[in-house]
Formats: sequence, structure tokens, C-alpha cells
Amino acid sequence: MGQEAQCVLRCKGAAHRGKALLETAELIFRGPSLRLKVPFSSMKLVTAEAGELRFKTPDGLVVLELGTKAEKWREKILHPKSRIEKLGVKSGARVELAGKFDADFVEELKSVKATAGERDSKERPEWIFLGIEARGELGRIATAAKKLRGAAGLWIVYPKGKKTVTETDVITAGRKAGLKDVKVAGFSGTHTALKFVIPVAKR
Repeated sequence: MGQEAQCVLRCKGAAHRGKALLETAELIFRGPSLRLKVPFSSMKLVTAEAGELRFKTPDGLVVLELGTKAEKWREKILHPKSRIEKLGVKSGARVELAGKFDADFVEELKSVKATAGERDSKERPEWIFLGIEARGELGRIATAAKKLRGAAGLWIVYPKGKKTVTETDVITAGRKAGLKDVKVAGFSGTHTALKFVIPVAKR
């Protein structure tokens, strides 16, 4: 979902080897001797120098040996993309919402003047956001797929880390509907979004 790197993390006088993941609003480190999750909001004095990403937390200085990725990660931590930017919704885009979405997301769409159309609208949407909460709702993906034209995108938003419906379930249903999965994004603290499009050869 985010970016990841095998690296060494140094903190509190010890070095730990493992995998670092740069997510939407936090940095996660997983290794045999240390597991760490640091929200961007708690990082201070974030710098990148000589291939090392450095930042201070309430527990002290943290250093990640990232090589050429250090500067890019620093930039993403200091200037993270908004959810709308990550999802690719441009100002004035025609958007259709199907399912339950939090009020914050609806307000974000309004902030970029995206037009939220109804499901029975005659206008073809540029983006469809479909909320899926359980396997029993996967059949709705095929219905949504029929509304896609050209390069329009379908984002399937589903619970993160739940057995009620998994990433594999969503991908399988999307492919059965004739679509191609092209991108995954963190939608919220509880949900993930997976983007589908019509394969180029079929447009």
C-alpha cells in the first residue's frame, strides 16, 4: 500500500534490521528484535543526509539507513498527499458513491468541487467509489463495472485486515467482472481502497 524498504533502524543505542513501511500517515518498522509504529504527527526535526532518514520522537532519536530513498521519504513525511490526491480525483470530476462513506470523505470531495452523482444518473461518472463490507456484497462490483467507460476508474473500499472480505476476494470479483486491478491506497484507518479499470485493449 505504501512504500517499503529493507533497512537498519537505530534507536536508543541499538541497531535493528528489518522492513520499514512508509504508509499514509505513519512509518512502521518490523524486525525480529523491534516493532515500531510512528505517526508522522509525532515526528520532529525530520532530515535526510548521507542516506539516513532521521527524526525525533517523544522516545528519542530514530535513524533509518535508507540509502537513496531517504530524501524521498523525508519529503513524503513532511508533505503527505491528501486522500483525494492519492485517489486521483481532480477538481470538478464526476463521482458516484455507492455504499456507506464517512462524512469527512464527502466533504473532501466537495472541497475539490467533485460532483457526486446518483447511481441512476444518466451521466457517466469518471470515478465510482463502491463500499463493500462483506463477501455477500461482492456481486455489486459487476454492476458497477458496467457503468465504466474509457479510462474511468472504480475504487472498491473494503475493511482493512478483516476476514469478512479480503483483498483476494475483491481482486477475484473485479477480475471476474472483466476489470484490471491497478492500484491500492489507504482509504482510512479502518479501510483500504483498490482501484480497477477497464483493460486498455477493451476500451
